[in-house]
Amino acid sequence: MKVIIVGAGEVGFHIASHLARENKDVVVIDKDPAAIRRVSDSIDVQVVIGSGSSPVVLKEAGIKEAEILLAVTDSDDTNLVACLVSNLISPSTKKLARIRHADYDEYHEAFSENAPHIDTLINPDIEVVKTIDMLMNVPGAVEVGEFADGRVIFVGIRLDKSARLVGISLSEIFAKTGKQSPLIAAVVRDEELIIPRGNHKLEAEDLIYFISEKDKFRDSLSIFDKYVEPIDRVLIVGGGGIGYRLAALLEKNSVYTKIIEKNPDRCIELAEKLNKAIVLHGDGSDQELLKVENIQDMGVVVTLTNDEETNIITSLLAKRMGAPKIITKISKFSYLPLMSMIGLEQVVSPRLSAINTILQHVRRGKVLSSRSIKDEQAEVMEAVALETSDIVGKPIKEISIPKGALVTGIIRNDIVIIPTGKSVIEPNDRIIIFAKKQAIPEVEKILAVKLEFF
Repeated sequence: MKVIIVGAGEVGFHIASHLARENKDVVVIDKDPAAIRRVSDSIDVQVVIGSGSSPVVLKEAGIKEAEILLAVTDSDDTNLVACLVSNLISPSTKKLARIRHADYDEYHEAFSENAPHIDTLINPDIEVVKTIDMLMNVPGAVEVGEFADGRVIFVGIRLDKSARLVGISLSEIFAKTGKQSPLIAAVVRDEELIIPRGNHKLEAEDLIYFISEKDKFRDSLSIFDKYVEPIDRVLIVGGGGIGYRLAALLEKNSVYTKIIEKNPDRCIELAEKLNKAIVLHGDGSDQELLKVENIQDMGVVVTLTNDEETNIITSLLAKRMGAPKIITKISKFSYLPLMSMIGLEQVVSPRLSAINTILQHVRRGKVLSSRSIKDEQAEVMEAVALETSDIVGKPIKEISIPKGALVTGIIRNDIVIIPTGKSVIEPNDRIIIFAKKQAIPEVEKILAVKLEFF
């Protein structure tokens, strides 16, 4: 598979790195020599210096042979033109574009049906707001994802020191709680991701990833001594695009919302656009302002400014002042592994959201959705079991599932099945697979049809 990536920024760099590890043929285009140098020094991919919207540069990169074009620069205009030019030169190349500005929201369908015929438009801001909404409503969650149109929930939660499962093996959970345990896909301990067996004992501070049917989700949480409580008061620090989208969603859900924004002109704009949210002009990292606003009484504090350091400092300050739940926006990937070390575990990243959306479209086989977890140590994929693939028609225990991979869910005719070794995958079942990054190429092989139609 040949993939051309326009844009060598954080998203482009990490997608190129991800695909290079999986032995894909990758070409990265950027007009910034320093960005291209970073790619060529760090990743085994081809690079082209130039504008990704130039037909000459796209031809040099081999657009006619490419299966996929990813336009992921920080400029919506450049991404749109790159797709337009690509469509003129190579109409059969699948095109994905990162488009962030809200002005384009109502035109997504038009861009798909008409020139430049973009197959997938990715708005990471929208995806981040969805993630924040889920994190707010799941106590103790570090990561949350939905599969099978929301019927299956994938959650990573930290096991408290006081939890009754501390020191208990997975096979003993039913005896301890009287409830059937959800399927635990992975445990992270001391930054090491483990796929556990029945005799694996849980320890305090373990990060546990599990799969649950939505209808049974509250019961699943209660096994880990976590209980859903309604959120009725939210403070948002930063009134940019994501802050506005989140405030609008919270208004719709009748949640009392305050926004702190530094820019006075943006404050006026937000006040005009929002009906119920209270807009405050000020610095979210100002301790006196947070004290006046009774931050300890807010159910959730969400820091969404465009400055990483401000978000981190404000989140730490809010935590110190008694805010019960804090969600922090981070874009720099180098910061992500450090966040849990400083006590900030509920983190969202627009760039990581973009990568998760992109990954599902560059996988072999009919992958419906995909998301990286725990600093890209592993991936969860939802895919359709194609009739001619190697995974259908026999019990899971007889399938050559790669080491480091696990089938965690089967959806058949709207029924969710948590599988055992005896479960048989049928054609057109939707399956959810958890895989360490080393196992992903082999997982792709078992998902793909034998004649490589995809």
